Amino acid sequence: MKRDVIIACDFAGREETLRFLDQFENEKPFVKIGMELFYGEGPQIVREIKARGHEVFLDLKLHDIPNTVKKAMRNLAALGADMVNLHAAGGSAMMRAALEGLEAGAKGARPRLIAVTQLTSTSEQMMQEELLIPRPMEEVVARYAQNAQNSGLDGVVCSPLEAKAVKEACSQAFLTVTPGVRFADDDVGDQKRVTTPARARALGSDYIVVGRSITAAADPVTAYRRAVKDFVEGEEA
Repeated sequence: MKRDVIIACDFAGREETLRFLDQFENEKPFVKIGMELFYGEGPQIVREIKARGHEVFLDLKLHDIPNTVKKAMRNLAALGADMVNLHAAGGSAMMRAALEGLEAGAKGARPRLIAVTQLTSTSEQMMQEELLIPRPMEEVVARYAQNAQNSGLDGVVCSPLEAKAVKEACSQAFLTVTPGVRFADDDVGDQKRVTTPARARALGSDYIVVGRSITAAADPVTAYRRAVKDFVEGEEA
């Protein structure tokens, strides 16, 4: 099973992002481009980062009627991202339509398509009391993952805390992409369901998404290597 660390490049603009990536002279880390950067700079930022040799996870979390998502995914596929996502809460018809759009728009191999189960900023209490989903978090995430797998998707976004349940509900080959990862000595910020890179490995995550623990570090390259050592190599730094 391939494991990798994805750096969340949650920067406001192109210059700050490229200046950050310039520090990685000997590595080409997998990077996440989210809403802030994509909405500020547009599709060209994906092409530019891809041209530098990075794999790209385009994290836009689409959620709309099936036909709209299908057309949007067809356009996103042409950018060359390696991974894209949507909200599993949009339902199976939307997820199947998204896959059709990706396959129609891809130039070569289509991007891996993954579904967001529950955001790592969502607590079980909030899910039950505000969203009126009366089931335990792990059960909800596992069911959303099954819906995604049955719709032909490649995996899900979930907390590392639910990775084991997803694997058991789906299969070991079904990808778990897990944000909410911090070093033990870092602040958790606005995340609720968090863990460390080493613990995420033990819980069965395939990819971890790490943001501020790397991007806000005094030495981002050293922080990235620490995350790789903890998660990919299984040797806690």
